[in-house]
Amino acid sequence: MSERRGPRIYIAAGLAPGAEVELGWRQAHHLRSVLRLELGSAVSGFNPADGEWLCRVEKTGKSIMRLTVEHQLRVPEPQVAPGPWLLFAPIKRARLDWLVEKATELGVSALLPVWTAHTQAERVNLERMRAHAIEAAEQSERLSLPELHPPERLERLVAAWPPERRLIICDETGGGEMLAEAAARLSPAPMALLVGPEGGFDRRELDALAKLSFVTRVGLGPRVLRAETAALAALAVYQAIAGDWHCARTR
Repeated sequence: MSERRGPRIYIAAGLAPGAEVELGWRQAHHLRSVLRLELGSAVSGFNPADGEWLCRVEKTGKSIMRLTVEHQLRVPEPQVAPGPWLLFAPIKRARLDWLVEKATELGVSALLPVWTAHTQAERVNLERMRAHAIEAAEQSERLSLPELHPPERLERLVAAWPPERRLIICDETGGGEMLAEAAARLSPAPMALLVGPEGGFDRRELDALAKLSFVTRVGLGPRVLRAETAALAALAVYQAIAGDWHCARTR
């Protein structure tokens, strides 16, 4: 009989045999009031440094929950090539929530919001993004979370770009080669994908990007896609060709 592991939760604190973990209010509320966990219930706690561990509910109250760590279920993942970065122009809140969730499931290692000439959203809530990334990691069985970067102007970001990382621009005008071809050609170099805003890139932005040695422009096909659809389609294609798509499964 397989071991009953309970719901998965991200725990940043160190996980080791016999350690006690005091959960924050949000996690405690979810486990106690939504999932109805009681004393002795199993919980799987995880983080990238310690792997995944079986824990038990030791104490629960109106605003607290304490877990005791028992034994390891999964060792930390080996240091392999991390997933791609995703650069995107911020969009409306509900659609951004969905983008962060699905990009996390698809294995991105970093999320970088960028301000472009046609970006319509005026602010980015990084705490909200982090909450959705944690939820996605919990359900998708990731051990890690994508790094979240504060928004930055596109021109400033590329001015300080690490030259060893290739940047694939998803160009809605259809310029350049197809993404699958570029992914196969550029692999296994570190990679980042950039998707523009709802109004598309400004022509001057595309012209400036095309002059950079680390940039490759690709098309995503004949149809006009929403910004979040384009980002996830690009990620899925890249992971299928050059990433860790072979490790994914549905649930």
